[in-house]
Amino acid sequence: MKLEGEGKLLRIFLGEADRLDGKPLYEVIVVKAREHGLAGATVLRGVEGFGARSRIHTAKILRLSEDLPVVVEIVDTEEKVKSFMPVVDDAFQRSGSGGMVTLERAEVIRYTHGK
Repeated sequence: MKLEGEGKLLRIFLGEADRLDGKPLYEVIVVKAREHGLAGATVLRGVEGFGARSRIHTAKILRLSEDLPVVVEIVDTEEKVKSFMPVVDDAFQRSGSGGMVTLERAEVIRYTHGK
């Protein structure tokens, strides 16, 4: 697959404890992204953050949280990312989880795979 130039970055903010059908929600989203043929997905675990309820989640030793912030990032063409967004909406609705989804312009400089 060749991907370069103008693309879109889909960022999905959720909590580590969010689940769908007994699986972490971020894992469900990554698997669905692969099934939809998207270029790739990366899950980033935050060390601290807060969301709509303004509750601080942190990885500090004295206040260890079991629900750290998680961000799933997906970059692909605008068409492919936008066609995937209903899948993300459905996953959030079915899980009953809260979160935030952003869509940003991304210029892809290089997209290759190793040997």
